[in-house]
Parts: sequence; C-alpha cells; structure tokens
Amino acid sequence: MKYGIYYAYWEQEWAADYKKYVEKVSKLGFDILEVGAAPLPDYTEKEISELRKCAQDNGVILTAGYGPTYEHNIGAVEPEVRAGAMEWYKRLFEVMGKLDIHKIGGAIYSYWPVDFSKADKEEDWKRSAEGIRLLAEEAKQYDIMLGMEVLNRFESHILNTAAEGVAFVKEVGMDNVKVMLDTFHMNIEEVSMGAAIREAGNLLGHFHTGECNRMVPGKGRMPWREIGEALRDIHYDGTVVMEPFVRMGGQVGSDIKVWRDISRGASEAQLDKDAADAVTFERYMFEG
Repeated sequence: MKYGIYYAYWEQEWAADYKKYVEKVSKLGFDILEVGAAPLPDYTEKEISELRKCAQDNGVILTAGYGPTYEHNIGAVEPEVRAGAMEWYKRLFEVMGKLDIHKIGGAIYSYWPVDFSKADKEEDWKRSAEGIRLLAEEAKQYDIMLGMEVLNRFESHILNTAAEGVAFVKEVGMDNVKVMLDTFHMNIEEVSMGAAIREAGNLLGHFHTGECNRMVPGKGRMPWREIGEALRDIHYDGTVVMEPFVRMGGQVGSDIKVWRDISRGASEAQLDKDAADAVTFERYMFEG
C-alpha cells in the first residue's frame, strides 16, 4: 500500500501552494499528497511544470480530491449544467495528465454539499451513473481512475454505504470507475467496518482514513485492527490517504463544520508530528 494525506489538514481554503506540502509530506514519511482538484484546470503551464517537478524530485505521488460545486454536477437535472460540467472535467483531466495524477476521488458523481430539498435519489442516481460513464471515457485517455466516494447521509443521498457504492460502480460498468470508502463516513453508516470493506472487495480503488471526529488515525476509537484485517483479506494494495480536519476557520472549516479547535491549539510543528505518528501507526495496523 501507498500512504498519503490530504493537504487541507494544514490549510483553511480549498486551494494552496501544493509544492510546500509535497516537500513537507516527503519529510514526514508519506508516499502521497492528495491535492484539491478545484484550482487545477486554471493552472498555467509554468505552475503545472513546477508542481510536477517538485513531486518527482521529492518522490511523492499526487492524487486529487474534489467535492464538486453544483455547476460541476455531472448528474444535474439541467442538460446545460451537465454539459458545462463535462467541459470543466475535460480541462481538469488534461491538467491531471500533465501532472501525472492518476486518481481522483470524491462526490464526483454529484455535487457537495447537497441541497436535500431537491434530492430525488432514484432519478439522481440514474443521471449520475450516465454522467460518470461519459466522464470515465474522457478520463481513460489519461489513465485516470475515478473514485466514487461513499458519503454519510448528512452530506449526500446517492451513495451512503459500501453496498450502494458497489451497485453503482457495477451499473456504470467502466474499468476505471471504482468504489472509494472513507472510515469517517463508514463509522456513521456501516453496521460493520470490516464487512463493508469486504463488500467492496476488488472494486475498492481508493481508501480515506480518519477518526470518528476527523482527527488523525490513532487518536480516537476507530477499530483500526478490524479495518486492517479486512484490507488484508481483500488483498488491498492501493492508496490509503488520511483526511483529517482539526482546525476551525476559512472555507474548509465552514464546509466541514469544524466548530471547535479539535487540534487543541496545536502548532504546525505539532500537526506535523501527529501526521508522522499517524502514518507510522497506519503502516503497523494495515500491514500486519
């Protein structure tokens, strides 16, 4: 397995100078930095070249995450929104290809956060599956895998359980569309963490980790031993990216609903130490 962390652990906005975090995570013992996809389509050739070189020089793999705005909702009711989303994703995939990024995960089958007053699960599911099938065709030319992130009921209505994720991916029927699970969301929705991972099986393409309160792994009550056993049972050897959110403020704090300082006033140095300890903990728990 390859282990990573989402850049927004340190940041308060959905964009940043990712080069800074490439260098940081390399020193902290990570294999991967997950970056936010939102700004990438607007990168200049110079920005693309510099970020790719930075990742290569530091031996860091880049992956991407995205919670789409409604205008990027590939499963929207309005045909013009779906068409606009497709054009935006085409630009994104082209930049991802130049950056050597081959995985993107999130609620890319829909948008985030959802306006539940307009939710129609059955119809939204159908349009989303159709949209993802088209997106997958575009992504395939850049060897990009699309991770369908299974989210809790308070953030999405389409995919809430591993079983739903599996059903959706099978319906889409594209080799580069996979299930993406996240322990934070699983903790809310799944009866058994281990059973959910085994349900995903060989369709699991990306795995997010974090404690029940979104602290780094190892600081809470998540059943990590059970999770590790299940990952080994399905012979998972893919990407594991922790996605902790512990600081208030900015768009990140607002969107993730961090209303108290979960970090307890941690300095950047302490955040770094906690992250380094967490990836060591994950390697121990998951590799047995």
